[in-house]
Amino acid sequence: MATTTIDVVPVRETAGTGSESYRAIKIVWKRELIRWSRNRTRIVTALMQPILFLFVLGTGLADLLPKSTGHVDFKTFIFPGVLAMIVLFVSIYSAVSIVWDREFGFMREMMVAPVPRAAIVVGKCLGGATVATIQGAILLAMAGLVHVPYNPILIITTLLELTLTAFTLTALGILLAARMQQVESFQVIMQIFVLPLFFLSGSVFPLSGLPAWLEILTRIDPLTYAVDAIRRGIFSHIDTRGASAFTKPLTWGHYVLPVPAELAIVLAVGLALMGGAIYQFSRPE
Repeated sequence: MATTTIDVVPVRETAGTGSESYRAIKIVWKRELIRWSRNRTRIVTALMQPILFLFVLGTGLADLLPKSTGHVDFKTFIFPGVLAMIVLFVSIYSAVSIVWDREFGFMREMMVAPVPRAAIVVGKCLGGATVATIQGAILLAMAGLVHVPYNPILIITTLLELTLTAFTLTALGILLAARMQQVESFQVIMQIFVLPLFFLSGSVFPLSGLPAWLEILTRIDPLTYAVDAIRRGIFSHIDTRGASAFTKPLTWGHYVLPVPAELAIVLAVGLALMGGAIYQFSRPE
């Protein structure tokens, strides 16, 4: 009797090494980019609200302000906040994929994969941050329309600040989505966090001269430090004479925070949020 042999596909066992974790991070990161690039509607719609804020709200409010703002246009003032807005919305929205994956069963397959769950979280954070930074870069290309110069140093610095901001906000979204079972529930929670984060960050109004209770809330908001760092970088490349109301830096009491300290705060919050997300993913379902 003739015998036949069947070729068996070899199975590569993971050893749990750093290279395996890196490979898992890379795959999750790449998956986020593929999903984003194939959803052109998402790319376009993510730009609509920031553009409306910038050119409609910015133009409308500019006419209500006193004419003592010097050489700074109000649209120039809110441009850093609008950049933070698109990064905020895109970063938080990236975490929706976690809830979708859990609801349709794909997350279970990722959880049982022989890789550390921390690698999945890191890959999600990096993927969401990359997508949000790209969207922010698209909006940054409109800088000339609001009198912001296309200075190479300014552009590179702003992109790096946007990347750091996107990482922190993506980590927040992943932490919020870590235990969510339904997309509808996550969308409700997302709105509770997104709007206060945006409006308390000083994106559309100066942070000087606020009531004490509102000043405390703005200092708690991590997005405040990112917006102020981006704004100070932009103002260092334009003429701000006579616009003291717009150009006052963020302070703790009478202490003016340097930009590196602001970015360090954003990074520290991002790492803490990512650590919380890793802990939530490590817990049994």
